Amino acid sequence: MAIHKAKTITITSVKGGVGKTTTVLNLAGIFSLMDKKVLIIDLDLYSGAVAASLNVSNDNDFYKLIDDLNNNRFDKIEDYISKYNDLIDVIPAPKDPRFANKINSKYLNVVISRASTKYDVILIDTNHILDEINLVTLDASDEIIYVISNDSIDLKNMKSMVSIFKDMDKKNYKIVLNNSKDKLRNYFSKYDIKNIIKDNVDYIIPSEFYVRNFDKYVLDGEILTLNKRLRTTDKKAIRIFELIAESLLNTNRGE
Repeated sequence: MAIHKAKTITITSVKGGVGKTTTVLNLAGIFSLMDKKVLIIDLDLYSGAVAASLNVSNDNDFYKLIDDLNNNRFDKIEDYISKYNDLIDVIPAPKDPRFANKINSKYLNVVISRASTKYDVILIDTNHILDEINLVTLDASDEIIYVISNDSIDLKNMKSMVSIFKDMDKKNYKIVLNNSKDKLRNYFSKYDIKNIIKDNVDYIIPSEFYVRNFDKYVLDGEILTLNKRLRTTDKKAIRIFELIAESLLNTNRGE
C-alpha cells in the first residue's frame, strides 16, 4: 500500500516586493476550498510575514522546531503548528530573526518528511536569496513557483535563474507574473517578458486583482481567495489561482 505524501511546493522570487507571500496565502486558500489539508512553512527566516498576515501565534516557530530536532527534544510535528482554520496550518518563521542564522539546513528534509504524511499540500514561503537553506528547499520541492513583477531588474534576474535551471536540466518550476502588485507598472507585454527571460510566463495574475484596502485584509488576518465578496467581484483573478493550484496537483515531480 502506497504511503500518502504531500505535494511540496515552494513559492519564491528573484527579487523582494513582488507579492510572493500573498501568492502563498492565496494558493493556500484555493487548496483549502479544494478540501486539501495545507501546511504553510515560512522560510523567509529574517522577515517572515505569514503568521502576522494570518494573525496566528508564532510562539512555536521554525527555529524552535529545528532546535528541538538538534537537541533530541522533538516529539511530533503538531507541537509546532499554529492553526489558521480547519484545513490550513502554519509553521511560522523565527519570532526573533536573530535566530535565523542558527537554523541548520540538514534538518529541512526531516521536517518536510515528517509533515508530508499528514498534509495534502505543503506550501513553503522563502526569500529571494539563493543561500543554503533555499537551495536545499528548492531541491526538496516537487514544484517551484517563481513570482515576478513587470520590472526590468526582476526580469533580468529571472533570466539568470532560468539559465541556471536550464543548465541543471531542472524543469519543475512555473513562472507567475503578478500584475496586481503595482497595476500602474505595465511596461512590458507578455511577449516582451518571454523574450527577456528566455522562457514562458505560465500564469498572469491580472492588474484588476489590485485590492485597494489590502491592509484591512492583513489586519483582519483574511486570505483574499477565501473572501466571499472578492470571489464574486474578482472571478478572473480567482480563476487564475484555481488554475495554478490544479496544475500543481496534476504535475508529477520532474516534469
